[in-house]
Amino acid sequence: MAERARGPRERMVFSAAQLIRREGVVSTGMREVAVDAGAPRGSLQHYFPGGKTQLVDEAVGWAGGYAAERVARFLDALPEPTPGALFAAMVRQWTDEYETAGFAGGCPVAAATVDCAESAPSTRRAASAAFGRWTSAVADALRAMGVPGERAGGLATLMISSLEGAILLARAEQDVGPLTTVARELGPVLDAAVASNDD
Repeated sequence: MAERARGPRERMVFSAAQLIRREGVVSTGMREVAVDAGAPRGSLQHYFPGGKTQLVDEAVGWAGGYAAERVARFLDALPEPTPGALFAAMVRQWTDEYETAGFAGGCPVAAATVDCAESAPSTRRAASAAFGRWTSAVADALRAMGVPGERAGGLATLMISSLEGAILLARAEQDVGPLTTVARELGPVLDAAVASNDD
């Protein structure tokens, strides 16, 4: 996910998202973000006059955009796009990470929601918008695969909720089992939504 060719501002937003997904918002400091991004410390105030809250909000927004954009890439990589195969690809991103790099990271949007939903209204709004963008991308993909429009949004919410819950369980258990379970169990339900459109 790292693209170091970006400018210092973009690198700081990216670094904040990565640190939040590992450490949470509370444990992610502005200086730590600057060091991780290779940016001058003085640039933090220049680029983020709203302080840590602005940086966190932008990192959450970046993460939502990244997740939404990944949907199209997952679909492009599938030999036969189906709702179940899309969900399996979404899950595989996490099982691959956990099997190769360990269980340190989670979803930065979820982490920010847990840490800031009550204490920072702008971050809660940023998280809501990020989840909304991701859900819309998944729903659009489902509709393109033949899922009826009235079901696409609900199934997209089910997919993302199941994935987020499985990520949490996998990190707690230090095992990818919850992720593989939701992919296996939810796949047929998702694919059946397309079949029901032909009835």
